[in-house]
Amino acid sequence: MVTDEDVLDFFRRELPLVTSLRLKPVQLKPDTILQEYAEVEDLAQAIDRYADKFGIDVSVLNIENYFPWEIPWFFRKWFTKKSVKQSRKPLTIAMFAESAKAGRWLYD
Repeated sequence: MVTDEDVLDFFRRELPLVTSLRLKPVQLKPDTILQEYAEVEDLAQAIDRYADKFGIDVSVLNIENYFPWEIPWFFRKWFTKKSVKQSRKPLTIAMFAESAKAGRWLYD
């Protein structure tokens, strides 16, 4: 049986390591928004490998529901408290974990 930790470990291995400005590694968590963590090309390759490893049909995953994603400008927080309004849904590790447990893509 697939666990949340299995899927989280998989994405930690498959996606490039992201570091903070102080070069401290940023760890992936189940609720990490993947569009803000990785480039779309890296994410697409990881999703393909996820499908192979966990036997999930990701052809039903409509990527247009998740991209384009508005990445906030780094200095934005110093000029405004307003959050960026997203027109797309967030894509998280938890979504992939739940789908792996169910044996099919559950979202969209």
